[in-house]
Amino acid sequence: MRIDLEELKNKIKPKLRPIIWRDEDNTLILLDQRKLPFEEVYVELRDPVSTADAIKQMIVRGAPAIGITAAYGMVLAVAHSNVSSLEEALNELSKARNVLNAARPTAQNLFWATNRMYNKAEQLIHNGYVKSIKELVDELKAEARAIFDEEFEAELKMGVYGLEKISDGDTILTQCNAGGLATGTGIGTATAPVRVAHALGIRVSVIAPETRPWLQGARLTVYELMADGIPVTLITDTAVGYVMYKGMVSSVMVGADRILRDGHVYNKIGTFKEAVIAHELGIPFYAIAPSSTFDLKSTVNDVKIEERDPDEVRKIRGVPITLEGVRVFNPVFDVTPPKYVTALITEKGIIYPPFEKNVPKVLGVE
Repeated sequence: MRIDLEELKNKIKPKLRPIIWRDEDNTLILLDQRKLPFEEVYVELRDPVSTADAIKQMIVRGAPAIGITAAYGMVLAVAHSNVSSLEEALNELSKARNVLNAARPTAQNLFWATNRMYNKAEQLIHNGYVKSIKELVDELKAEARAIFDEEFEAELKMGVYGLEKISDGDTILTQCNAGGLATGTGIGTATAPVRVAHALGIRVSVIAPETRPWLQGARLTVYELMADGIPVTLITDTAVGYVMYKGMVSSVMVGADRILRDGHVYNKIGTFKEAVIAHELGIPFYAIAPSSTFDLKSTVNDVKIEERDPDEVRKIRGVPITLEGVRVFNPVFDVTPPKYVTALITEKGIIYPPFEKNVPKVLGVE
């Protein structure tokens, strides 16, 4: 099926706007995803420290959305500063990058975006392309917007490539929220093929596990798919194996917070379980992510898995569900070994094993 991307843009019109930049007063506005699905509350940010805190506190979450937010956080570092020279501005950007990078340790897009913004500023300043703070701010805003636009375009392309793996009547199992809320664009990574299929009249539905402890599946994936009229069924995390065993799942499509050169996929905790069960039952497992999510330098031993507050497990939305003093292990992500990954779907194409050879080949890097 030949698909025109411009026509597709007109057919896919997500209702949600998780990230908004207000240009007239240089303000970043985020939809507070902690409040969903019961309240739609927006938070206004004007400095990198509060932006980093918004990332850490999961007002915004999902690797691509974190990257876009961090890019605008770098803009805020200069737009609302009192610096009087371009070298001082570069120093502010360096400090902002450190603050933002410390917000969450696993999402590759965060570091990719802050480095891109800093490198852009350094190039502009040292090559004499900007002469004033205002010119620098304008250029950085354009770069942050380019990151957003590239992500939007990448998700459309991932959706088209992923459509090759969907047949009419399919049911897709996902994990967590890898939809438009997680990417900031309204389209998503894992949900991109689903949205493309739905826009083209292909019947497709989604099964969403609740995703403890933050319940991103129950609160966010269900919320955004229902808002756009896409059939979705919510299940408990513990029902994943049963629904696959019962033949209720055509394929598994998940997002990723980091993918290594050899095909190891870091994604929300619970992904590894889905991949293993899918492998045992002969169900295809696809990780869908833009090229900015790939980490071609690190090994498995290099990547830090974020662990969060034990009370996130002891409580649900502030309500205790167990004994206060119980010991808790709360990793946010897990890692899926490449043997369980059928293919990686990117905006540059579908990558099949052997990943060590084909990842750099498809991405066009060494």
